[in-house]
Amino acid sequence: MATTEKTVITIEATVNAPIEKVWEVWTHPVHIMHWNNASADWQTTFAENDLRKGGSFSSRMEAKDGSFGFDFGGIYDSVTEHEQIVYTMGDGRKVNTSFEAGNGTTKVTTVFEAESQNPIDMQRTGWQSILDNFKSYAEKKTTITPLHFEIMIDAPVEKVYATMIADKTYQEWTAAFNPTSKYKGSWDKNAKILFVGTDKEGNVGGMISRIKENMPNKFISIEHLGLVKGEEEITSGPEVEAWAGGLENYTFKTVDGKTLLQVDMDSNEDFKSYFMEMWPKALDLLKSICEK
Repeated sequence: MATTEKTVITIEATVNAPIEKVWEVWTHPVHIMHWNNASADWQTTFAENDLRKGGSFSSRMEAKDGSFGFDFGGIYDSVTEHEQIVYTMGDGRKVNTSFEAGNGTTKVTTVFEAESQNPIDMQRTGWQSILDNFKSYAEKKTTITPLHFEIMIDAPVEKVYATMIADKTYQEWTAAFNPTSKYKGSWDKNAKILFVGTDKEGNVGGMISRIKENMPNKFISIEHLGLVKGEEEITSGPEVEAWAGGLENYTFKTVDGKTLLQVDMDSNEDFKSYFMEMWPKALDLLKSICEK
């Protein structure tokens, strides 16, 4: 029986960043959620990545107005750090991305098998737009560094998820950051939420955010939009540039009847040491509450 040969499409971009940074931005889930969209009216609300041969990856891409969305994923056929990633998509098509280091630059080339539903030019334009968006993000001098924390909790995932976001217990485990810590708003997807507390002088401060994604018992993504100062919500200007668009993600996984809770968040150098000290304390508190 004759087989139809698949059309192969090639896209490429030269990124003005060293290969180590390009590789991290290409493969880290928090980074992926920032750049994995072809236009400003689209977003990636969820990403996970088990970067190894035989490992899987998955992401959720949606129009920001909620009109359409789809899941994208596959299995890695081979991974060579700083050189090449080959994977097979869910529909069986192959994708090969190579990374070539230059003098402070990195050439990224992706070769993929086209699908039969949409015109070739449309597919090439869409994939190239995502790659161009990746280039722009990776070239930012102020790219935020993701931090990762995790803890194993001897409680079912449903209990850990509910305890983490319930009003009373949220205040208990986040007391590690601020004894007066609390939230105002909803954990529903796309909802506005404020994370606030008072300082030693009694001044109210915190973050204004939105729930970018909420998959019960699986994943929560918070997108920080600006600062709260007293009754004022500040979403533009120099003082919010370091935080606007920053993500704080929670992944819940069942492991032998227990829950592995993983936290991945954007940080900057000014707050890195603070988070490295406080997050383990906060997670220990959450673990203690859940295991009662």
